[in-house]
Amino acid sequence: QVDILMRNFLPCYRGQLAASKLPRVREHRGPLTQLRGHPPRWQPIFCVLRGDGRLEWFSHKEEYENGGHPLGSTALTGYTLLTSQREYLRLLDALCPDSLGDHTQEEPDSLLEVPVSFPLFLQHPFRQHLCFSAATREAQHAWRLALQGGIRLRGTVLQRSQAPAARAFLDAVRLYRQHQGHFGDDDVTLGSDAEVLTAVLMREQLPALRAQTLPGLRGSGRARAWAWTELLDAVHAAVLAGASAGLRAFQPEKDELLASLEKTIRPDVDQLLRQRARVAGRLRTDIRGPLESCLRREVDPQLPRVVQTLLRTVEASLQAVRTLLAQGMDRLSRRLRQSPSGTRLRREVYSFGEMPWDLALMQTCYREAERSHGRLGQLAAPFGFLGMQSLVFGAQDLAQQLIADAVATFLQLADQCLTMALNCDQAAQRLERVRGRVLKKFESDSGLAQRRFIRGWGLCIFLPFVLSQLEPSCKKELPEFEGDVLAMGSQALTSEGIYEDVIRGCLLQRIDRDEETEAEREGGTCPRQPGSGAQIQPLCPPPSQGTFQS
Repeated sequence: QVDILMRNFLPCYRGQLAASKLPRVREHRGPLTQLRGHPPRWQPIFCVLRGDGRLEWFSHKEEYENGGHPLGSTALTGYTLLTSQREYLRLLDALCPDSLGDHTQEEPDSLLEVPVSFPLFLQHPFRQHLCFSAATREAQHAWRLALQGGIRLRGTVLQRSQAPAARAFLDAVRLYRQHQGHFGDDDVTLGSDAEVLTAVLMREQLPALRAQTLPGLRGSGRARAWAWTELLDAVHAAVLAGASAGLRAFQPEKDELLASLEKTIRPDVDQLLRQRARVAGRLRTDIRGPLESCLRREVDPQLPRVVQTLLRTVEASLQAVRTLLAQGMDRLSRRLRQSPSGTRLRREVYSFGEMPWDLALMQTCYREAERSHGRLGQLAAPFGFLGMQSLVFGAQDLAQQLIADAVATFLQLADQCLTMALNCDQAAQRLERVRGRVLKKFESDSGLAQRRFIRGWGLCIFLPFVLSQLEPSCKKELPEFEGDVLAMGSQALTSEGIYEDVIRGCLLQRIDRDEETEAEREGGTCPRQPGSGAQIQPLCPPPSQGTFQS
């Protein structure tokens, strides 16, 4: 019976494990036309955006409804959506700049020469472009929202994960790239673990790939650029398959390593932390001069403006969330008074529960996260930070998560306090009290989330830069500490990790200081929560007079 149970249960479990990697994407489907074939021609298709953020297209609607195989499919990770044909053609021309001016040699019906009224161009740096067109502006708008939502949710799967293994993977990618000489965050860590490794290798190999293959590509102008994207797509698929296989092969070793670490670290964790603190104290003394000089000279002049822009970015987005939440609860209260048992009330309750996944409704919150893109990008670029898409996605994910939590809380409390014995006025009064509790909890949750957002992205902007600046002078000190770290007898501690934690702790002090100053200046507060940042802060204790002060 156990064998039967497991045989029937495990397929469900595998499916749920896969689904749990991504939040829900509202499925979207409808007819489009697609540029495909050899030579490429606009052809009608039926397109479906799945709940896991995968896009599929079929020859016609009946093929989809009958469970047929799609003509093609793609995970939306890493794509950028364009809705301007002129902008897309400029991008296509830039792929093969040596071919500019060759368009006259192409056939009269050459690539994309026919104007497209309502285009949807999905561009990827390492994959073949996907060119679709909707029949109406309304259909284009609906597909734009759906595709943008799928791109974001596919891209931030690791960033949203609370699993230690996900954080370890992202840190490992960062360290690997630093060892390759690449300091500074960018959007390479968008996607699953295999997709991230694929993007890392594709970026490394792209210059050589261009040099080796572009001269041999046939065609001219945009047709040649289109052939280049087809070639990239084939290389990307091969690399992705190899990275996926490598990670699958590593999984047993990973499980064994984690089990071993659990046995060795947990009994001695207090002693390890004490030894770690001693090494950190000595290391901090050795690097204090160069670190303080770098922070004063390079970071302090720009940090207040970066923190201010981060704060305003997340504040505006969360204020839009609060407004949306309050309006939704008010609508429910009004509907309860008007028709307590009617169909319209049930429809309102359903709509309220679906609000976090309603892309059209959430656009107000998402747009607020995008408004600071240009200014913040300009402030962060001198520090080597090029991950603005990841940052915007992070703010949008935060808005969606907070409103989803608030909606779930409201529905749960409302269900507990409402009974059939209540009349309309009594029920509305209880809902009003629930509304107050939900908004109060939202203020608390958003304050903590806001602080984490500023600290996290402040570190993403400044930490790699500071590490790169200290690399020539301070990194050479680490071998002196290697013996002390090895004597601890634990793989969990490394001299490089302690070194980075020391710098991280000192940077966080400055970020926290400027955040509090900005919040006070704006007349708001960003509440401190007990224990937040506790694992990092002790590595850099409060500075004495004249030391580590701005």
